[in-house]
Amino acid sequence: MARYKLIIEYDGSGFVGWQRQENGFAVQQALEEAIEAFSGETPRVFGAGRTDSGVHALAQVGHFDLLRETTTDTVRDAMNYHLRDVPAAILQARIVDEEFHSRFSATGRSYTYRITNRRAPLTIEKGRSWWVPVKLDAEAMHEAAQVLVGKHDFSSFRATVCQSDSPVKTLNKLEVERDGEHILIHAQARSFLHHQVRNFAGSLKKVGEGKWTAEDLKACLEARDRRAAGQTAPPDGLYLTGVSY
Repeated sequence: MARYKLIIEYDGSGFVGWQRQENGFAVQQALEEAIEAFSGETPRVFGAGRTDSGVHALAQVGHFDLLRETTTDTVRDAMNYHLRDVPAAILQARIVDEEFHSRFSATGRSYTYRITNRRAPLTIEKGRSWWVPVKLDAEAMHEAAQVLVGKHDFSSFRATVCQSDSPVKTLNKLEVERDGEHILIHAQARSFLHHQVRNFAGSLKKVGEGKWTAEDLKACLEARDRRAAGQTAPPDGLYLTGVSY
């Protein structure tokens, strides 16, 4: 038996999220069905992060065990063949030791939240970015974001349905940059609370609009109350960009 590590790309708008569930088609289900189709086996695929419905991934990591002897190229290509009708692709497959676990072995996760900041509505990027027609100040957003970096109780940015044992997390990086009409929010930490990055984006938008200052964002953090923060930004603009081990 061999354990395979996968690097996976997907458009989350075509799925109900990563985790297999009864109310729709999940990324995990798509991958497991692709493996069964080419191998005849029914292993479970474990992911590094359980992305929500509508959230995208440029480099999600997963792993599964296979009894059948095959090559990593065959795993990648066979899975992609059976995934051809869904918005997901295996970028890479490689063999790892049996101690590796895509979720529990991870030492960091990186996300980027993408805002399209222009007057015209979205066409090509619809479902893949958050359209904000009001002019945003990316520099002010970046400066304010630094009050969130470090180890904090992030209850103000935690979804009410979050299942994490503790609201305390260490945020290693939170950077905001403008790239033409796009504003990109880059976040990196060992792990995140449910909706944490989307709630960051919703609160930073208020800073960009001039409605909040860095001090307001700090007060929001210190309130430890979800009601003190901005809106939860839509899933469309969120991308899992990498997992470190």
